[in-house]
Amino acid sequence: MKKRLVLSAVAATTISVMCAGAVQAQDQAINLYSARHYASDDALYANFTRLTGLKVNRVDADDAGIIARLKAEGSASPADVILLVDAARLWRGEQEGLFLPVKSESLEARIPSSLRATPVAEGTPWFGFSTRARVIVYDKTKVKREDVETYEKLADPVNKGKLCIRSGSHPYNLSLFGAVLEHMGPEKTETWLKGLVANMARAPKGGDTDQIKGVASGECGVAVTNSYYLARLMRSNSPEDRAVTERVGVVFPNQSSWGTHVNVAGGAVARYSKNVPGAVKFLEYLASPIAQNHFANGNNEWPAASSVTFDNAALKSMTGGKPFKSETIPISAVGANQVKVQQMLDRVGFK
Repeated sequence: MKKRLVLSAVAATTISVMCAGAVQAQDQAINLYSARHYASDDALYANFTRLTGLKVNRVDADDAGIIARLKAEGSASPADVILLVDAARLWRGEQEGLFLPVKSESLEARIPSSLRATPVAEGTPWFGFSTRARVIVYDKTKVKREDVETYEKLADPVNKGKLCIRSGSHPYNLSLFGAVLEHMGPEKTETWLKGLVANMARAPKGGDTDQIKGVASGECGVAVTNSYYLARLMRSNSPEDRAVTERVGVVFPNQSSWGTHVNVAGGAVARYSKNVPGAVKFLEYLASPIAQNHFANGNNEWPAASSVTFDNAALKSMTGGKPFKSETIPISAVGANQVKVQQMLDRVGFK
């Protein structure tokens, strides 16, 4: 009997040590589900590990795949942090109850209220960490700048047969159109969308880079793109890419009214995170000056945090080295409009 008791005590001690080791290992890492597929982010995560000692275990997938996986895993999900790359997708994750609202004085001080979710009693569900302007590019040899200075003018008859744009149902456009809905109201927005369809040079296809190249080739006179796609071409070592950027002009629309639409890439703590302190620490790191500079210099995105400077020559060239006026409507409202926008797109035949 005494021998059995000794063995049981040894077993209990072993199990206790093993459990403590598992908890300690868990505390020394965070599990990241990321829709950011940028090689430049590797250095960002490595620096976080160097600064904090927390290892980043990353799972890459697209936004829809991440949301589907989180829903399937439920409370068994190992995810600690979620990174998504569009306001509509962040809003969808929040609506699905996939995020854990958190309170952080650091995040609330650094990230403007328009670039984060509406707070609830438990905290803020998600935060934006970088932005991409939805700009207009045009053929400098065929189109007058004043004819494309606003989003509204894209639907003007002066641009008939000139517009190239990707699918209306792509999240980048759903977010832009959701912002326009906030500014113009439903009736005027639907009329505007109908005007876009009437002005298309071809049926929507391809990504944003394809739209820019379509303008440079003469297939289109004007197109809509996220700014970081244009910056990539501007920073490319390829003579063909540089030739594309020399052919097109760029406009940050609505500088005399509500400002240019900006989309957001952001992050949240996963609803069932097993390491909430580590997850919050990671989000706070993404809002730090060193990480915000990385978003600008490494991936051609504008920092979301206030008062952050950067050295990206392509981004500065687009604006002539001056700040541009961006819209200030809550990003969460833009995401909430996506269902109404999709219904409008269906009615006007915007594929």
